[in-house]
Amino acid sequence: MQTRTLNQTTVSAIGLGMMGMSDLYGPSDEAESLATLHAALEAGITLFDTADFYGVGHNELLLREALRTHPREQLIISVKFGVLRDPSGGWLGVDTSPRAIKNALAYSLRRLGTDYIDIYRPARLDPNVPIEDTVGTIADLIKAGYVRQIGLSEVGTETLRRAHQVHPITDLQIEYSLISRGIEASILPTTRELGIGITAYGVLSRGLLSGHWTGDRQLALSDFRRYSPRFSGDNLTHNLNLVDALRTIAESKGVTVAQITIAWVLAQGIDIVPLIGARRRDRLQEALAALPITLDATDLTLIEQAIPPSAAAGERYNAQAMAQLDSERG
Repeated sequence: MQTRTLNQTTVSAIGLGMMGMSDLYGPSDEAESLATLHAALEAGITLFDTADFYGVGHNELLLREALRTHPREQLIISVKFGVLRDPSGGWLGVDTSPRAIKNALAYSLRRLGTDYIDIYRPARLDPNVPIEDTVGTIADLIKAGYVRQIGLSEVGTETLRRAHQVHPITDLQIEYSLISRGIEASILPTTRELGIGITAYGVLSRGLLSGHWTGDRQLALSDFRRYSPRFSGDNLTHNLNLVDALRTIAESKGVTVAQITIAWVLAQGIDIVPLIGARRRDRLQEALAALPITLDATDLTLIEQAIPPSAAAGERYNAQAMAQLDSERG
């Protein structure tokens, strides 16, 4: 397994994003999820990304089960916190106050069956709590031995700088793909200036760039892509045409659409670690096969011509969710 460095933390060059094993993408198969987690461990993946609100704790319990026989010190567990849910699975907002952080961490440690979390991060910026208070609280938890590193998620440059002044930030988790390139304008230059790594989620744009999506696919009521602008109506047709253009390039190199898409993100810098949201072993193996792919200048030019920046139709979230993203404010 190739490795990369997030600030000074060494991780596998590809991480496993676990959300879909518990939530938001419709029904999942727990036995297959566990088999996929074991396959990831056997392949040498060391970075596992979860959240206390994925499946309202289920995701952390799933990871605990998978890691029972694996040396803890060989792994980097990244946990997001702060998003509030109700018993029906609804969304109640964000709370990253000091008291809420300590409470959330206590539950995560117990569910994960571990004494510490490697990278702990607020899932979203809480508009009611200064980022200095949030980061300062996690810094205190580092001193107490419960956390090793601090990460952030979906924040903009001003928030990054303020947070980094309180305590070094290891990485920023943020959406980045061929059709989600907003970070390139100011966020990515800022992380590089500050020495902060990027863990890129949505690399396959929730399956849209996987090469496996079809326009007639039926989605479960619990699948949030039913309400995603990029998966709706004419937007979906437009975006699948972009995928077809990319498919031509992928086939010329003897690889799949998913593999060339992941390889493109890997090629954007050694400080970027893609998080692959594989829920099945076959999808995981397909993603891992992107690691040895080399894209030369000609390949990168052809890919840019097939999918120019801002080529996608539709925003990456609905209007309400977009309004809550500090990262969209620059």
